[in-house]
Amino acid sequence: MKQSDTIKTMVAGHICLDITPGFNPLLEGGFNEIFAPGKLINVEEVVIGTGGTVSNTGLAMTKLGIDVCLNGKVGDDEFGRIIKNRVGPDRSAAFKMVPGQSSSYSIVLALPGVDRIFFHHPGTNDTFTADDIDYDALSKCSLLHFGYPTLMRKMYENDGQQLDDIFSRAKELGVVTSLDMTLPDPNSDSGKSNWQKILKRILPFVDIFLPSVEELAYMLDRDLFEKRKAHANGQDPVLSYTGDDCSMLSGVLLGLGVKIAAIKLGINGYYLRTADKGALENLTAPACGVNGWADRELWASSYRADKFGSANGAGDATIAGFLTAFLRGLGPIECVKAANVLGWQNVQQIDTLSGIEDWPGTLEMINDDCMPRNPLTVNDMGWQYCADKLVYYGPYDKDNR
Repeated sequence: MKQSDTIKTMVAGHICLDITPGFNPLLEGGFNEIFAPGKLINVEEVVIGTGGTVSNTGLAMTKLGIDVCLNGKVGDDEFGRIIKNRVGPDRSAAFKMVPGQSSSYSIVLALPGVDRIFFHHPGTNDTFTADDIDYDALSKCSLLHFGYPTLMRKMYENDGQQLDDIFSRAKELGVVTSLDMTLPDPNSDSGKSNWQKILKRILPFVDIFLPSVEELAYMLDRDLFEKRKAHANGQDPVLSYTGDDCSMLSGVLLGLGVKIAAIKLGINGYYLRTADKGALENLTAPACGVNGWADRELWASSYRADKFGSANGAGDATIAGFLTAFLRGLGPIECVKAANVLGWQNVQQIDTLSGIEDWPGTLEMINDDCMPRNPLTVNDMGWQYCADKLVYYGPYDKDNR
């Protein structure tokens, strides 16, 4: 990682315009009742903002004090101009704006008591290639975070050739690399792609991998994915995954070359597994010291949100918290707590960014052991709860051996 007085990071990949109508929190009825044909539904003010990794993670990191270069691709159309204006001219200097292509947008339905529903147009995200990365700007950065290749056609076509090019070139520049995913629609071209093959190809160039447990199971172990989905019985499948599941899946990731596997588990918080000291040596300066990071397996519960706006962008916010804490030299326990704190901040509001606080305020929350947490019980053999740190140590954790 590059030595610098200023921590500079590039966040690249998926960018879109999010259009989110506000719904009365007292709105009653199931989905079919609310959206009955011919029915008029009164809504509140609309929230218009940028979405996707580039916006959600990148701009959250800027609010936390990181100097972020955003690298996305938009069309030369009204939505593209709105996106660039919202991001700002300095942050979007590495953007590609192309004529004749439409910008990506999403209509986000965040109904009370119902998981978010997205109407999404991929637009220029589907034409994004390795040549759309500004490598001159990247060479001045300490870290590259790339998100949502599952929603970008060129990234998963040809067994991930373009994604491979991006990450291999980043490693040639000496940049620490980070990757996030989304859960593919099984009926889409992305969902039908051989993600196990793609991951085997690109993960040797990925230092930090931050998928959700569902995304990971879908890509690496489809039988486990279907089994946990069935066990959920209509509830959130994430809640069905166990410590043994996380240990198995993260073990595969470390075997493929990932140095740090941080797995999102929704309301069940964050799981972390790291490689051994030798594998982490290239990540030691200036932020991530080997001491405290090598051979760790942790699971930290999420924070209880008494006020709830929307979970839109919550996963991206947790990544912003994790990466910012990592870049600022915090240890692994503090990094997973930072991830959970940012998730808590995010869900307070209906949009993706207005709930995010500055770094001093966030750091206070990370160190506040009295913040109420959601219940988490890990019963798998070898897991031990550490009351002093408020985290579970897994069977592969060096402090639990």
